[in-house]
Amino acid sequence: MHQPFRTASRSSRRRWARTAAPVGLAAVLTCSAVGCTAAPGDVGPGISGTARSSTSSDSDAVQNAPAATLATTTEAVAIIPTGTAGELSLAISRALFATAPVVVVAPSDDEAGLRDGSAAATRLGVPLLLVDADGQTGSGASPSTPATTSTPATPAVGSTSAPTPSTLEPALSAEIARLGARSVLATSPSLARRLSRVPNVQVVTEPGGLPPVSRGPANSTLTVLVRKGDDGSGSAAVTASAAAAGAAVVPVTGNDPRADPAAIAALAKSRPKQVLAVGDAFGPVDRLSARLRVAETGIQLPGGGQTLFPGRRLVALYGHPGTSSLGVLGEQGLSASISRAKKLAAEYAPLSTEPVVPAFEIIATTAQREAGPDGDYSGESSVSSLRPWVEAARQAGVYVVLDLQPGRADFLDQAKRYRDLLLLPNVGLALDPEWKLAPGQRPLAQIGGVDAAEVNSVITWLADLTSKEALPQKLLVLHQFRLSMLRDEKRIDTGRDEVQVLVHMDGQGTPALKDGTWRGVTGAAPKGMPFGWKNFYDEDEPMLTPAQTMAKRPKPFMVSYQ
Repeated sequence: MHQPFRTASRSSRRRWARTAAPVGLAAVLTCSAVGCTAAPGDVGPGISGTARSSTSSDSDAVQNAPAATLATTTEAVAIIPTGTAGELSLAISRALFATAPVVVVAPSDDEAGLRDGSAAATRLGVPLLLVDADGQTGSGASPSTPATTSTPATPAVGSTSAPTPSTLEPALSAEIARLGARSVLATSPSLARRLSRVPNVQVVTEPGGLPPVSRGPANSTLTVLVRKGDDGSGSAAVTASAAAAGAAVVPVTGNDPRADPAAIAALAKSRPKQVLAVGDAFGPVDRLSARLRVAETGIQLPGGGQTLFPGRRLVALYGHPGTSSLGVLGEQGLSASISRAKKLAAEYAPLSTEPVVPAFEIIATTAQREAGPDGDYSGESSVSSLRPWVEAARQAGVYVVLDLQPGRADFLDQAKRYRDLLLLPNVGLALDPEWKLAPGQRPLAQIGGVDAAEVNSVITWLADLTSKEALPQKLLVLHQFRLSMLRDEKRIDTGRDEVQVLVHMDGQGTPALKDGTWRGVTGAAPKGMPFGWKNFYDEDEPMLTPAQTMAKRPKPFMVSYQ
């Protein structure tokens, strides 16, 4: 049975209350959707009674009492590798603290002891260390050393040079020695007996048995990232030690802070100078650093977050403004198009576990029967003519895809024309290889195609632009209804974190014919590719309902209407 720090007797509870003030300034771990911080001046959970007013001698004792000192490092981003609860508690202690006059120790498999230990460590401003269920607190220093962008400037961060006494928990003993702790607060008598073998420390089970301890300055420049769902004892120790150091704790869904709207809001508000992420899944460091730079802007996509899929599903009207023959987007004006897109997206909302976002797919460059002045058989809309549609869509929460039908032009050259619009967070690109012509070819005389190398040139340019400007992830749609439209398809670069590539099946006709095209398109794409589906009002026989469209496997992340 769990034994609390204090005994059950009334006199012991009074003794805790009488000794609470000299121990140190009280603090409570406060948590919200944006994280956790240690707030001085409150009585932490698990403490019996209320602290009395300090006398002059009490105040002097606290003021002159030793306090933990914080580790220093020049690293902007570091990652603590995944480990046992004990290993994580050691790693966060090494990363945050240079010294501590006291440490709190709890068993990782004792929920009540963990709760009391977290409260005490937070209140005292000292690390919480855990003993794993097998009696060991980690196997050594290697799994617990933070990964950083370069060699740490200060030995206190990740230091393993302290001697390791031969005890039941050698790694724990080494960390206590490194911190220079002279007292250990154990959460139970049985744990205290085990810790009595640690040399040169006093082990107590009640806070009243500790010498006076004061709180050091808070590390207000540091944010600690933890994964939501990792709510075990290791995560609790990380949170408690971070709060003890005065660092903010930001929970993240998954491993990408750009995908979590609450984490984005917290990081944008705090704009931390240093970030410590707990868990291998956040790595590598350079990728996390780039993601944090985007998250700290606070700019979010329609539907929330800064990554596209699986965080949303797009339902789009396709066409060119003012030209009804090119698609349904041109059948009505701007405000009516926004209303129509929203109404269509609402039909999909009950069928999707992801938020459904209305979208425009605007034909920005249109294949032409005639070569035109530049001889490329493609008419390019001006940025100024498209901007009102893009800006209004942004205000209305509508995502925009600019579709390129290049004729004999190069996809990359045409994409660069719309750089100013692509700087807006709600704007992506689509490449339509049907209208990509080889020398001597003319529109409507054959179905065009594009090599993976040309597609990759657009991906590289778009990813570099997105990275440079710290923009949310960009969508790049690749239209396809014949495999020949995307040559060397397996070579398409899907590894750029800044760009989400999607293959969009544009076949028309009967459901059976479209199903065959769907199987071919989805089967040929690179592994892990998300897909889109197009419904044609006039050419499909008949056009699928939203429920029928969503029954496709894999389920499309983008549905367009033409």
